[in-house]
Amino acid sequence: MSWAEFREAAPGFAEAVEQRFGKYPHHVLATLRKDGSPRLTGLEADFRVGELWLGMMWGSLKARDLRRDNRFALHANPGSDNGMDDGDVRVSGRAVEVTAPDVLARWAAGAPDGGTPEKFHLFRAEVEEVVWVGVEREEIVLRIWRPGHPLRVIRRGDGDAPPDEESAH
Repeated sequence: MSWAEFREAAPGFAEAVEQRFGKYPHHVLATLRKDGSPRLTGLEADFRVGELWLGMMWGSLKARDLRRDNRFALHANPGSDNGMDDGDVRVSGRAVEVTAPDVLARWAAGAPDGGTPEKFHLFRAEVEEVVWVGVEREEIVLRIWRPGHPLRVIRRGDGDAPPDEESAH
């Protein structure tokens, strides 16, 4: 599912996730190495034209990982302290490489920093799961969205009571 389709399915949640990613420029991308072990690298997430774009240096290890196995997870920068006021946000799915010269040129022309190299890899995210974890009052709150399902909200206290789960429509 494209980012635009996710925004249509869960508009308020998508906006909150974009704002959380927008708080810092650098985030952490998880890809899979040839041997199946995880690789974590830095990345700037780019939300434009209804898509989540993953741009990276030509020939980078993360680009080679995604070309071989397109599964990824992107974790929003948690910030410099332990407050987590805006929660912990993750997006996972599959990265589809974009090779059309006209799309690459349009993306490079609109890049926020204007410093796009002549050759680069560009991937469009196909979203399979978005998770936000935060603390509200005395509870840990998880918001989980997957294509074809309503937004799930799970609230957990620190006692023995089972978590409370609801679906937000």
